[in-house]
Amino acid sequence: MPLTNISDSDFQRLARFIHGQYGIDLSQKRQLVTSRLSSLVTQKGYDSFTPFLDNLLNNRPAADIELVLNRLTTNYTFFMREQEHFNFFQRVVLPELVRRHQRNKVLAIWSAGCSSGEEPYNISIYIKEFLGSQAPQWDTRVLATDISQKVLASAKKGVYELPDTIPPNWKKRYFVPTSNPNQFAVAPEIKNNVIFQTFNLMDPIKFRLKFDVIFCRNVMIYFDQPTKDALVRRFYDATVPGGYLMIGHSENLGKDAPYQTVAPSTFQKR
Repeated sequence: MPLTNISDSDFQRLARFIHGQYGIDLSQKRQLVTSRLSSLVTQKGYDSFTPFLDNLLNNRPAADIELVLNRLTTNYTFFMREQEHFNFFQRVVLPELVRRHQRNKVLAIWSAGCSSGEEPYNISIYIKEFLGSQAPQWDTRVLATDISQKVLASAKKGVYELPDTIPPNWKKRYFVPTSNPNQFAVAPEIKNNVIFQTFNLMDPIKFRLKFDVIFCRNVMIYFDQPTKDALVRRFYDATVPGGYLMIGHSENLGKDAPYQTVAPSTFQKR
């Protein structure tokens, strides 16, 4: 029998923990917390939220924390999502980056909050299409990170039902049929171009290279404004001069964001 309520004190301590560790703002989400976590609490053998949270917050079992995060967030994405970004990436960003990197032939692109992997694979396809026969001469590997090991495991498999928006020639060239007629596997040349890694966006950003482009779309919807502002500053520091940040169309940067707007939901470090 699912639980129907969480006490004020239990809700507050869960909200503080999730916000402090992962940046997710639950302050106005009490009903969502109750509805999405109550069955998990009972499945784990607890008869109320209190002992479940005692174990979660004191012992911090990684598997249980991941279950909680997966239930509180929506790992929803698909190929060709918010296609205006990809159009701008193809028309403006890629020509600029290829000119800029003619000598070292290295592109540094990060899909932050990559969920089940469609976004970084989609980026890789656009890069391969743009470079054509020159692609083997370039290092175009995309870094793809998420906090959830579960979605990363799915992303690494790279098996999907493809939407109608995928061009037929892409389907033929970049995907391989599976035994399930409705599912296709990402072709090795695209799969091998993505490096998946677990990363918490609340952590300091200390990757080896600064990025030409950071895609962080439909991730900051879970954060309050101070958390967003701090993350954007970290992104800015991790972006090369002239590099880009792309966020979801339903999101916005704070009024003091250091980037300059160059297209809808697209920003550049001048």
